[in-house]
Amino acid sequence: MKHRVGLVAAAAAGLLIAGATAVVSTASAATSGCSATYSIASQWQGGFQGGVSFANLGDPLTSWKLEFNFPNSSQTVTQGWSATWTQSAAHVTATNMSWNGAVSTGGAVSVGFIGAWSGSNPAPTSVSVNGVTCTGSTTSPPTTTPTTPPTTTPTTPPTTTPPAGGVAPALKVSGKNLVTSAGKTYRLLGVNRSSAEFACVQGKTGVFDGADPDQATVDAMKAWNIHAVRIPINEQCWLGTYGTPSGATYQTAVKNYANLLVANGINPIIDLHWTYGSYSGGGNGNCTDVNATCQKPMPDAQYAPQLWTSVANAFKGNNAVLFDLFNEPWPDNADGYASAANEWKCWRDGGTCGGITYQVAGMQSLVDAVRGTGATNVIMLGGLAWSNDLTQWLTYKPADSAGNLMAAFHVYNFNSCSNTSCWDSQIAPVAAQVPVVAGEIGQNSCAHDFIDQVMAWADAHGVGYLAWTWNPWGCSGGNVLIQDYNGTPTDSYGSGFKAHLLTVNP
Repeated sequence: MKHRVGLVAAAAAGLLIAGATAVVSTASAATSGCSATYSIASQWQGGFQGGVSFANLGDPLTSWKLEFNFPNSSQTVTQGWSATWTQSAAHVTATNMSWNGAVSTGGAVSVGFIGAWSGSNPAPTSVSVNGVTCTGSTTSPPTTTPTTPPTTTPTTPPTTTPPAGGVAPALKVSGKNLVTSAGKTYRLLGVNRSSAEFACVQGKTGVFDGADPDQATVDAMKAWNIHAVRIPINEQCWLGTYGTPSGATYQTAVKNYANLLVANGINPIIDLHWTYGSYSGGGNGNCTDVNATCQKPMPDAQYAPQLWTSVANAFKGNNAVLFDLFNEPWPDNADGYASAANEWKCWRDGGTCGGITYQVAGMQSLVDAVRGTGATNVIMLGGLAWSNDLTQWLTYKPADSAGNLMAAFHVYNFNSCSNTSCWDSQIAPVAAQVPVVAGEIGQNSCAHDFIDQVMAWADAHGVGYLAWTWNPWGCSGGNVLIQDYNGTPTDSYGSGFKAHLLTVNP
C-alpha cells in the first residue's frame, strides 16, 4: 500500500502499522458546532498516515474549512486526499472539494493525508471547522461520530460458500485466466496479511508483529471464505543484511506461514514490499534511508534479483504459491511524469531511471531471476502509479519462458483510476488478454461503499481482489478488516467485505 498508497495502498498503497487515536471530546452551540477525531492510521520511521473526521452538529454547511496545529514543528503534511491541503508553519488547513462541501446537520466528513515527522508525532490538541473549535454539543450530542455517511451492511449473512477443502490448487496462466491443474478457471479472492514487511526493521516482536500465524488464525480466514493471502515481505530481512529477526529465522517464519496456508486450501502470494536504496525525490520524500525501512519507487539492482532467486528456490515446485515481484512501482512520480514511455521502460528494463539515485532492477530482470532457478510459479506484476496504472502493461510486458505472467493493480478511493469508467477503459482491455488481480483494494474510511463498487466490477470481469488488511489495528483510518485474529470483522468495512466473500467462489 502506498501510505499514501495505496494508498493503496496500497494501493498503493503498502505499510500500515498499529495506530494511535486522539479523540476530541464533544460540546458545542445549537447552530454551529462540531465533534472531531484526529487519528494516526499507520506510522513508520519518518512518516505516517493521518486522518481527521468531523461531524456537523449545527446548521447545514455549504462549505467547510478544517484547521489544526501540529504540536511538533517537524510534523508536516506531504500529500492529502478528500480536501485541498495547505500548511503554514505548524498550522494545517484542509478545505472542501467541490463534491463534499455540503454537510447536513449530523452529517460527517472524513479526510486523510500522508505526513512526515521526526522526534515525536503527537496528536493536535484541537480541531476547528469554519473557525469553530470542535468541542461538541452539550444539548444534543450525537450517539455516534461516523467517519462517513452510513452505508448498509447486511444484518444476516448470505448463504455461505464453504471454503475449499484440501490443499490449495497449483495455478498457471491460460490465456486471460488463471486455471488449476484440472483446467478450472480460478480467481484470487482474499486479503493482505501485513507486518512482515516492517516488524523486523521497527523493533517489533517477531516477524509478524507479534506471534506468528497459527492454525487458529487460518481457520478464522477460512470462515470468511478466503482463498488467497498476500504476504508482504522485507528484502533485507529475508536476505539477512538488515533487521531483527532476519536471515534464516525470517525466511523460516515466512515459509512456515505460506506452507500452512497451502495446507488449508489458501494460495499464498509472496510480495516484495520494502526494499533497499536511498531515495529523496518527489512522491515520497520520507524514504531517504538506504535500508529497507520504507517504500521505494522501484526495486534495487543490488539486492532485488538476489531476493527473488532466493524466494524462488524456497518455493519452486509448489505452484500453489504465487510471486508479486514488487508492491507498487512509481517511477513515473519519481521524475515528475517526464515521459510515459521512459517510465514504462524503467519499469521493464531498469538501469538508470530519471529521479531515482540508485540502480533499478526492472521487471524483466526479476522475472529472469525467478525463472533462472527453474521455478514456474505464477508471477504478478503491478503497473505504474503505485500499481494503479496498467495503460501500457501489455506493451511493456516482460518476456517469460514459463508463460505465467499476470497483471496486478491496486485501487483505493483516492487513486486516479478509481471509477468504473476508468476500469472499463484501462483495466478491462488488460483483463481481456491476461489474468488480472486487484492486489490491494481499500478505502480511507471504515465503510465499504467503495470496495463494493470495486468487487462488483471485478466479479463482472473475472478479476480477483485482495482487501487491505487482515490486521487488528483499528478502523479509524479505514482499510482494517478485523478487530482480532479470531476474525471478528470491523463494523462496516470488514463486515461488508466478509459478507461479499461468502457469496462468491474463486
